[in-house]
Amino acid sequence: MTRTPATRARRRDRRVYTRSHPLLFALLAAARRRPVTRLGRTVLVNGTEPYRHTLTRLPLDRTAPGTTGGAARALSAGGMLFDQEGAGHRGTRRTLADGLGAAGVTRLRPVGQQVLDRHLAPLRTGTPVDLVPLARELAGATVCALLGLDMDPLAVADAAADAAAAAVRDHLPGLRGRGAARAAATATARLEELVGAGLPAMLAVAAVNTTVAALPRAVAWCADAGLWDAAADDRLRPALVTELLRVTAPSPLLPRVAAADSGPVRAGDRLLLVARHAARAHDRLPDPHDPAPAALAHLVFGTGPHTCPGAALARAQLADTLAALAPHRPTVLHARADRRAALPGWRTLTVAARGGTA
Repeated sequence: MTRTPATRARRRDRRVYTRSHPLLFALLAAARRRPVTRLGRTVLVNGTEPYRHTLTRLPLDRTAPGTTGGAARALSAGGMLFDQEGAGHRGTRRTLADGLGAAGVTRLRPVGQQVLDRHLAPLRTGTPVDLVPLARELAGATVCALLGLDMDPLAVADAAADAAAAAVRDHLPGLRGRGAARAAATATARLEELVGAGLPAMLAVAAVNTTVAALPRAVAWCADAGLWDAAADDRLRPALVTELLRVTAPSPLLPRVAAADSGPVRAGDRLLLVARHAARAHDRLPDPHDPAPAALAHLVFGTGPHTCPGAALARAQLADTLAALAPHRPTVLHARADRRAALPGWRTLTVAARGGTA
């Protein structure tokens, strides 16, 4: 069977799952054809509407062990945004609006552009560039600017990545190991020493890990699927960005716990909400000329009152990255999956300008 550029791009991207979380990916792939699948007290939610219903209508226990909020609360001085409800949650989001709203994104973009300019300069002379260190510094620099910190962006990024990698072993089924809780607490304490406890630490974890997961994967998709013309087009680039974030689904799995009975779901059931399936990342290729509806594409950021507040910044940073790379039309020289990271991603993703040599 002849493979198109898009199917080759998808094949490469699958490696971040099959090589970093092979057992979990196999389980999710086997169940993806059914909108909802029950495995004992665990419910896999794959369908678009069940996913949306769960996040907006089903009462959820946001502090339960094994959920994002539960992990945040256990490892820090309160997960705040991740485990709050009601007025407390609304107040925290209002606080974030200044930093992550339109004005905040405008203020933060030059920080990332400076990192892009420096890291991508070697492409002009035919020298390959590894995009993972670029993404890590970009994320770290953004966190420092957002929190008003004067420190090494890479130190912040490394600490945030270590905290997430340690925490995930007590966050997903089948990954718990002896000493995992102690390792997670130690890594989080190190991060909190750098950025502060509570919300600053949680923001650092979220920003660094999603950026490092998403940006290199999106660029690999763009290169492998031959989408650089769209990346270079100011009119098509926004749709391309949205499509690439949809198919990469940086946070592909949202673990939750039901707080009350609702239909087939019982209070206490563990819910694995598969964002990549709900957004049809697995069966709808990215197409900037005919993009998925916005309501579908945005599901990778969640939906309802707990949707990711950093979505606009994520889109802006990816747009700036694609715009900076588009003149070089880079190809992927080498890619190696990160088996340790909290989110599926590349440990190295080396690109070269078309015609460049390694």
